[in-house]
Amino acid sequence: MIEIKRALVSVSDKAGITEICSFLAKNGVEILSTGGTYDALSKAGIPVKKVDEFTGFPEILHGRVKTLHPKIHGGLLGDTTNPDHVKQMEANGIVPITLVIVNLYPFVKTVMKPDVTLEDAIENIDIGGPSMLRSAAKNHKNVVVLTDPKDYESFQAEFTANKGKVSRETAFKYAAKVFSETASYDSAISTFFNKKLDIKYPDKITFAFNKKQKLRYGENPHQDAAFYEPLFIKSQFEALQGKELSFNNMLDFDAAFHVASLLPKNAVSIVKHLNPCGIAFGENVLESFELARKTDPISAFGGIIGIHGRVEKDAAEEITKNFVEGVIAESFSEEALEIFGKKPNIRLIPIAKFDEALDELDLRSLHHGLLIQNRDYDLITKDKLKVVSKKQPTADDLEGLMFAWNCVKFIKSNAIVYTDQNSTLGIGAGQMSRVDSVELGAMKAQKVGLSVVGSYVGSDAFFPFRDGIDAIAKVGAKAIIQPGGSIRDEEVIQAADEHGLIMVFTGMRHFRH
Repeated sequence: MIEIKRALVSVSDKAGITEICSFLAKNGVEILSTGGTYDALSKAGIPVKKVDEFTGFPEILHGRVKTLHPKIHGGLLGDTTNPDHVKQMEANGIVPITLVIVNLYPFVKTVMKPDVTLEDAIENIDIGGPSMLRSAAKNHKNVVVLTDPKDYESFQAEFTANKGKVSRETAFKYAAKVFSETASYDSAISTFFNKKLDIKYPDKITFAFNKKQKLRYGENPHQDAAFYEPLFIKSQFEALQGKELSFNNMLDFDAAFHVASLLPKNAVSIVKHLNPCGIAFGENVLESFELARKTDPISAFGGIIGIHGRVEKDAAEEITKNFVEGVIAESFSEEALEIFGKKPNIRLIPIAKFDEALDELDLRSLHHGLLIQNRDYDLITKDKLKVVSKKQPTADDLEGLMFAWNCVKFIKSNAIVYTDQNSTLGIGAGQMSRVDSVELGAMKAQKVGLSVVGSYVGSDAFFPFRDGIDAIAKVGAKAIIQPGGSIRDEEVIQAADEHGLIMVFTGMRHFRH
């Protein structure tokens, strides 16, 4: 057990600090403190001694040096179970400090301010705080260290139960939390400096995330899972209602959000198992939803719906006619929330300003490693298209082709999509052969009674052989948009010309693994 006789207190987050220090003082614990913490405790009438009085050395360099002193760190690092340490401490007038309550300068809050300067950021890099935390945590068999105000209550309960002592097992748990905190803090500083230098892929990279919530389960019920958010970005994934989210739910919500966010206002995406099963945009959200659902109403059952706009009463009524897992939208009207409230298991997540909430980096884990890339947000414009067929597209054709292109980028490779000018008709996703995706997409449309005659076909990558073009012509599609770049491009273009198809190249691939 560790007997608490002397405490060093220095906090930026002063939540609960007067309460715990009042408790300590009433139990005969000597309290040392500095700066604003000292002022707050003194004002509250709590007996407290200044650190410079304790060390006999004044604060210098505008407070940059105050706790970096042998009497502080000797008191924190001295192992009182080691006779040699005890002898050296006595020889140097060092007394043990058995409790540390420290949290750090608000670096993250500071650098998240839109007008923060480099000078402000640097002044909010804590030096003494992490040093005290690490010293105390290293010596956890002799020192108890608290960095999270949420631990104050449990500490006091154990202190009381053990008559002024805390177990080493508890001290070890607090120490582990300290090292997570200091690692996260250093990661935030490193990230900030790399951004200032515009270094996206440094030789060494660290990420700091806070646990946002425990998830219902992972990909399967026997797997545990949790959702974490980065320090610098507060996730807007806050459900207004619905069952607890699972790992798969979160992935599908994210996919539905990203599809809708890069399409025009009122666009709707319906996602199932990370693949869109319907995408559309119309004059309003209701029209968009109805068009998107027509693509594959069977797969839409139990899907996640992404809406680039506000959900009103009419759309909510239509959405709730069938079972859906959830809806992610920019906002929900009060009338819509009342309707969804009658289906309490449907998850609702609002993400304000879809097109401003996009993440830059795409992170993928693999065995003992991490892959990082820029997200595929690049959009081409009509003036960048290269018409390679003899038949030329009209202005309306170009609109349809662009819609097909902006849909196919969200479909798992090999990906083929059949569309009209503003809604998907058939989707072929995740096939090992591109011609299989061509045939699957047409078959899916036919299955629900949608015609692909006169449709626009988007392909996420080039056609390696003419068989895909022959299959597209067979079902009556009108035009194809694809990256080009195959060694058989001439053969593919010739096939398009033979069938009287329009074909345009983008020069950009959209593989999605």
